[in-house]
Amino acid sequence: MATVHLRIGDLVWGKLGRYPPWPGKVVSPPKDLKKPRGKKCHFVKFFGTEDHAWIKVEQLKPYHPHKEEMIKINKGKRFQQAVDAVEDFLKKKEKQGGKEQSSEGKGDAKGKKSPTKPLKILEEDDEDLSALKDPSEKDLTDSDPEPSSLERLGGLGTAGPVSGFKWESSPVQDDPHFHHFLLSQTEKPASSMEPISKRLKIVEEDTGSTSIQAADSTAINGSIIPTDKRIGFLGLGLMGSGIVSNLLKMGHIVTVWNRTAEKVPQDNQHCDLFIQEGARLGRTPAEVVSMCDITFSCVSDPKAARDLVLGPSGVLQGIRPGKCYVEMSTVDPETITELSQVITSRGGRFLEAPVAGSQQLSNEGMLVILAAGDRTVYEDCSSCFQAMGKTSFFLGEAGNAARMMLILNMVQGSFMATIAEGLTLAQATGQSQQTFLDILCQGQMASTFVDQKCQNILQGNFKPDYYLKHIQKDLRLAISMGDTANHPTPMAAAANEVYKRAKALDQSDNDMSAVYRAYIH
Repeated sequence: MATVHLRIGDLVWGKLGRYPPWPGKVVSPPKDLKKPRGKKCHFVKFFGTEDHAWIKVEQLKPYHPHKEEMIKINKGKRFQQAVDAVEDFLKKKEKQGGKEQSSEGKGDAKGKKSPTKPLKILEEDDEDLSALKDPSEKDLTDSDPEPSSLERLGGLGTAGPVSGFKWESSPVQDDPHFHHFLLSQTEKPASSMEPISKRLKIVEEDTGSTSIQAADSTAINGSIIPTDKRIGFLGLGLMGSGIVSNLLKMGHIVTVWNRTAEKVPQDNQHCDLFIQEGARLGRTPAEVVSMCDITFSCVSDPKAARDLVLGPSGVLQGIRPGKCYVEMSTVDPETITELSQVITSRGGRFLEAPVAGSQQLSNEGMLVILAAGDRTVYEDCSSCFQAMGKTSFFLGEAGNAARMMLILNMVQGSFMATIAEGLTLAQATGQSQQTFLDILCQGQMASTFVDQKCQNILQGNFKPDYYLKHIQKDLRLAISMGDTANHPTPMAAAANEVYKRAKALDQSDNDMSAVYRAYIH
């Protein structure tokens, strides 16, 4: 998408985090308010409120070209009031001959200085948006989890907290919150829909694939309706922590277990954070599985995934007929096949569901979920997937999701190594690395991924968003998968060597962007 160039005073639609777009105006920030580091963003004042926020450029749209589109998907009272405020602003501006006059911080008609209220600056995890709550909304009961203020904002419009909101126009816009795409290569869409036709609205898209949209979710109620099934979650690492947090926020009943707590007692404090949010604590994987209807696992590698299932007090000891096990770890297809067989041999139901994304996307509930295996488990996980991701794909038989995930991470890892190589070559030839990045971000390769990773490198900030050791593991597994299929993977093989060099330089626990250091040492 072409970069939108905005100036002070421009009217926009701003989208904060995973919540609905809202009308606003690009304004000058206070002199003492610093711009977030590493982010290309504008300071926006929202209409209908006194709220302001730094919004990333990719989350901003010009007001007029997208007005009709936004009004179609947002029909809350507060939203309409905000749109009316924009129109009033435009009328006043027109009367003044197109010149905007601001009363903020300026004298009134008598020459006295008008008092100005301190700005309310919103962040993506802000907890103070109660002023935007629509009085007509249903009151929360004591049993309801307390929503964040942004969730209350999400309840104002028809779209609710649209984690899957699409800026580009789409032939299917009834519920922009979340699309499940069924891409089974073995069954016809018509027959595969029958078990869930009563709960889900089914729409055929122009592409020929079938898009399933939750008819009882955001579009109607302004929030996800959590499943009444008991959820277990094993593994609270970079990805798992964000997933569990979003499951809890959306009202799911979750029991957690983290393997490092067994080795390091202090790590129980990590579990305690989730207990404070309403989670329950399981003592072993077997106990979690026996207590829960659906248990998710998200660990680091094939060995950890196998140990979790087959080890002492492992998942297999808690599996009973009808229990569901969902493997979210990025592993090889052979591991998935093995786990599927042992789970189903005990009468359990198995689904693999690795996720594409990073720690930030996990925290924001914006992951992409690749699922394969038991389709009925996929359907039962609908509200969970809505809470943790923006989109899910069903890819057929178990093993297909692992294959697709490894291919995706192979491409991403190779691309990251190439970007790092370009930055170091720019430096070696006397070119400005920042200028290289600026040019890159104005071309066809522009993306949030490129911008963020390059900014990390230029700032020397390698705090892990996706561990370098894990992307190297994924490259290794992808290369092995290529060997099995007798298919060449020379680009991945070259990138893998660079990551191995970075690991030798003690960069394993840094972000994948730390592969840059392999080129400068």
